[in-house]
Amino acid sequence: MDFNEYQRDAAKYDCFSKPEKLDNLVEAGFLEEVLGLSGETGEVADKIKKIIRDKKGKYSEEDKVEIVKELGDVMWYLAGIARYLDVDLETVARGNLTKLEDRRKRGKIGGSGDNR
Repeated sequence: MDFNEYQRDAAKYDCFSKPEKLDNLVEAGFLEEVLGLSGETGEVADKIKKIIRDKKGKYSEEDKVEIVKELGDVMWYLAGIARYLDVDLETVARGNLTKLEDRRKRGKIGGSGDNR
């Protein structure tokens, strides 16, 4: 399965109808996707935090399975946000790798700032 196929299939589970053109970021479906991404990302972090706190960082296969489930939820919301913005996931992924390669070539992988 490729990114765009995933994005198309994942859209079947969106409770909101995507407008023909999203011109307001407060649109109910889009806002739900953004808040959902934030919540699911927090769930991933929380599971990892508890492994660090309660298990001294040692994770089990069950822990890994649960984290992967949450990562799937993160991916679903990411796909939805991109879909509302009329961008396919492959474009997002390729753009990210292009940006990272440019930073690597310029010795700017580390550090901070969006446009370093």
